[in-house]
Amino acid sequence: MSEMTEHNEQHQHEAEEAAAVETAETVETEQAEPTYEELQARIAELEGQLKDSELRGLANEQNLRRRHQQEIADTHKFAGQKFAAEMLPVKDYLEMALLDQSGNFDALKMGVQMTLNELQKAFDATHIKEINPQAGEKLDPHCHQAMQAVVSEQDPNTIVSVMKKGYTLSDRVLRPAMVVVAKKED
Repeated sequence: MSEMTEHNEQHQHEAEEAAAVETAETVETEQAEPTYEELQARIAELEGQLKDSELRGLANEQNLRRRHQQEIADTHKFAGQKFAAEMLPVKDYLEMALLDQSGNFDALKMGVQMTLNELQKAFDATHIKEINPQAGEKLDPHCHQAMQAVVSEQDPNTIVSVMKKGYTLSDRVLRPAMVVVAKKED
């Protein structure tokens, strides 16, 4: 019986090998190299996907550029909005002062002071600061504009007096202080 079992096992083993070879041949047939037409179709499909991807990228870039330009335009258009809103109460106070028919100088002076206080609040809120140099300070051409030079006992190019205060907006000079400077006697 052991010879028969060995024979059966060998026969079964040969049958399994034959089936494996047949399966491998079938797989090789199924996985045969693609035809020229199939390759051309695949290339066309990939080129189409690439073109579509490129067009989407260009459209996205154009949309971003357009949105950025609109944001810049809106920024320029509404740049003064905060300051304008701060100035409305100042205008209201000035109009009220002009409507006052009382002839009371003290009331008028108080109204002007309230208006000035409101203007200072607007300046503070919008980061506008005064440039108000003191006598004896050295002339700074970045912040001061010499309007006149007078003979003085002070050192040359030092400020003698201020004709008009200057102003900065967030550390950028809006208007330099207009000053009189000292010069040596000729």
